[in-house]
Parts: sequence; C-alpha cells; structure tokens
Amino acid sequence: MHGIFASWRATALYLLAWLMLGLLLAAMLAVSGAGWGASVLFAVPLALWFAYAAGFSAYYVCRAYPLGRRRPLAIAAGVGMTAACVSGLWCGMGAVWNSLLSALAPDGYVPVASGPVLASMFGLGLILYGLAAAVNYLLIETERVRQLETQRLEMKLMAQDAELRMLRAQVDPHFLFNSLNSISALTSLDPAAARAMTVQLAEFFRHTLGLRADRKVTLGQELQIVRHFVAIEQVRYGDRLRFDTAIDPAAGECLLAPMLLQPLVENAIKHGIGQMIETGLVRIEATRAGSILRIRVENDVDPDSVDGTASARGTGLGLVNVRQRLAADHGHEASAHWMRRDGRFIVELALPAVTADEPHPEPERI
Repeated sequence: MHGIFASWRATALYLLAWLMLGLLLAAMLAVSGAGWGASVLFAVPLALWFAYAAGFSAYYVCRAYPLGRRRPLAIAAGVGMTAACVSGLWCGMGAVWNSLLSALAPDGYVPVASGPVLASMFGLGLILYGLAAAVNYLLIETERVRQLETQRLEMKLMAQDAELRMLRAQVDPHFLFNSLNSISALTSLDPAAARAMTVQLAEFFRHTLGLRADRKVTLGQELQIVRHFVAIEQVRYGDRLRFDTAIDPAAGECLLAPMLLQPLVENAIKHGIGQMIETGLVRIEATRAGSILRIRVENDVDPDSVDGTASARGTGLGLVNVRQRLAADHGHEASAHWMRRDGRFIVELALPAVTADEPHPEPERI
C-alpha cells in the first residue's frame, strides 16, 4: 500500500474524513427536499467509493507527474484530466446507484440523483480530487525528505567509519612495528617484560578492533584503551614516561566517540615525552560541569624546543582529526583548543555531557 493507504491509521483517518463529507452531502440533499434516510443511503456509500478511487488514482498520478520534474502546466493538465474522469465516473456511479436503490426499494426510497445533483457532484468531485492530489503530493514529498535524511545519516555513518578506519591505519602500523621491535629486544633481556608487553598489546588491539563509529563508548572505556596504550609505551620509554589521571566519577559515565583520546595521548608521548631526556608526565583530567564534559590532556615538553617543531606547534594529524570528529558529532556544541604554557603542552576538549541513560541532543549544524 502507498500514499494515504500506507498505514491503517492513515487509512482510518482518511475514511473518517470522507465519511464526514458523505454525511455533509447527505445533509445538503436532505435540506433540498429529499428525506434523511434516502440521502444518507445515497451519499455515504458513494463518498466512500470516491475516497478509494481518488486516493489510489491520485497517488499514481502524483508519482507520474512529480513536482519539480514536470512543468506546472503539464501537472495541472494531468491531474485535471484524471479528476474529470474520476468525477464523471462518480456521477455515473451515482446514477446507477440511485436507479438500483429505486429498483430494490421502490416504495421506501425517494430518487435523489437528479440532473442538478449530478452536476453538483461533478463539480464537488473535481474539488475533492484536487485535495486528494494535494495530500498525496505532500505525503510523497515528506517521504522523499525522509529518505534523503536517511541517506544523509547513512553517508555520515559511512564517513565516520572510514574516519575511524583511517585513524586505525595511522595508529596500527607504526605502533605495532615499534611494539614488536620492543618485544623482540626484551625477549632475551627481560622475558617477563616481553610477556607483559605482549599481553598489553593483545588487550589494546582486542579493544580497538571491536570499535564501531556508530557506537559511543564511555569515558571510562576510552581510558581503558588509553591505559593499555600507555602501558605498552612505558615498556619502551621506561621511567621516562609517567601517566596520571584525575577523572570526575560523573564524567566517567559520559559518552564520546571511540578512540578520541588515544591520538592525543599518542601525540603527547611521541612529540612530548619522546623528545625529552628527563622524565615527563602525561596527565588526563575530566570533569562534568552540568551539560558540558571537559577533558584536558597535558604533557611535559622539552623546554629547549623552538617554534616550528612538531611538539611546539601541536598541529599534527591527531589534533586535527580530533577537532574534525568533534565537529562532525556535535557541531558548534563541541570545541578543541591546544596551547603551550609553562613548559607543558595542553589540549582542552569541551563536548555535550551525555550518558547512556540521557537523551542524545541533535547537534547544531553549520
């Protein structure tokens, strides 16, 4: 079923409206001199018949003459000719129905369908068919908009999946290469550390390979991935790398895009701690302030680094990727800023604080 008859609720409302029109037509006939019984018996069945005829034919006529693809004159001609044919058929059915009622109940039925009545039915049929066509055009356009919105959401999801795969493609190869080299070196020097690093590496990829762009993760789950990543890097950097977190319990339940923090921590280690000789700290702080989740990732940097280095600039792919993902998910409601201050590189994120038990607001689009 299509158009007005696409669902039983729409069909019931549509037929109820036509039943009211049939009763209105019967009242007009009764006022003009026909009896109430004869008028109702004549008008209501014809109104319901016209409802089906107009509803089905108008849908296919509207599909054959779509708005925006046909000239207005062609649309008017197509709908007008069909309306005239259906209205003429309605009048013919009215005459036949009137004759049939007269034959079946010659004593109890007063003939209703006179010439003026049939002419009025024809004019009313043209108007009602035009209204049915307008309703079908509205339903068709609504369905088209809904399909376009569905396609837009599907394309957005595909883009997010592609973005997540691209992020994995950036992280996995060199990270896996470095980790395997470290495991190989530790195998003979420190077998226990090599086994521990292997377990951490397996845990990291077990978590990341199961991620999907259409499923948010809690901040607590994201931090588990980060901790596995840091544990692996700590085997490589040893005591040079320290890691700390300060997470508000309310913030830990908030949802965010998967692997949103991992690129920030990777940048902090690679461009911050990796460029230092002394011990460096990577710290993650998260608080929830009402409807806003604030996350701060900061790390020590080499005080002797000059502007133009990767650590000083902080405009690597990881930072740009995080900003773009926040914009795609939350629009203007989220932000990402970074700066270098007092020997530390700081990244601050702000995004809507939403948990699994709270409604997800629709982001404001540009």
